[in-house]
Amino acid sequence: MKLALIFNKDREDTIGCYFENAAGALKLDYGHFWTNDPAIPAGYDLYLRIDHGDYKYDIPDHLKPCAFYAIDTHLEKPYRKIRAQAAHYDYLFCAQKSGAEKISRDTGKKACWVPIACDPETHKDLGIKRRLDLAFVGTEGKKNPRGELLKALSRRYTNSFIGRAESRLMSNIYSSAKIGFNYSINNDINMRMFEVMSCGALLVTNRISDNGFEELFSEDENVIVYDNKDSLFAKIDRFLSDDKAREKIAGAGKRLAVSRYTYTDRLKMMLEACGWK
Repeated sequence: MKLALIFNKDREDTIGCYFENAAGALKLDYGHFWTNDPAIPAGYDLYLRIDHGDYKYDIPDHLKPCAFYAIDTHLEKPYRKIRAQAAHYDYLFCAQKSGAEKISRDTGKKACWVPIACDPETHKDLGIKRRLDLAFVGTEGKKNPRGELLKALSRRYTNSFIGRAESRLMSNIYSSAKIGFNYSINNDINMRMFEVMSCGALLVTNRISDNGFEELFSEDENVIVYDNKDSLFAKIDRFLSDDKAREKIAGAGKRLAVSRYTYTDRLKMMLEACGWK
């Protein structure tokens, strides 16, 4: 099939780039176009627009059949714009299960849940010494407890990496860490969770409710879940002191991520839902 991937490639770690890698892995005949490209050609079997956080432009109505992979449905302002632009798409996919349910209800059009994933060629376990106790690559966020937790973690676990980093360094950071920390701001299942697991670090994340978490992961088998700061500290301390238990769960998480939760798997899901096998 001929697939048109439509997203703004202004960052090398945008999800669209990982889907482009997936299209290559599947040996599809594909082309990449920016959302505001005035000359996206006809003749493709599917036009797949991938959410990149900018809703100033939308793809022209005449490009059919078309699909929209919406990622930021868990954020209020982006959701309003996603909902407005969803109307003319033939197929709707959402990275969050709750987002798929919400947009189906609000638009009257069926939206399918296709979670975020990892790209094992990018988010790779480098097999190097895990010299760091803890790693978190990202920002503090606003109006949520993550910033305070990160400050507390920095004070308590000084042999850690916490902060921003270039995407090309992410694999090295998580491959160097025993534990990868996550705090999902709006109950979302985010990219960091899959990236930490794919790099072989133990994922320790806050509890996520009613958003498909239990369908993807098994608590204490391939991921560790905390409920508050005391719980977080207790679980980090436990698994830093028990290499065997930590490595067992981290290994199970890595095998799960790279065998079932890749962008290639996600692209296959979407293509099959659109009638392509």
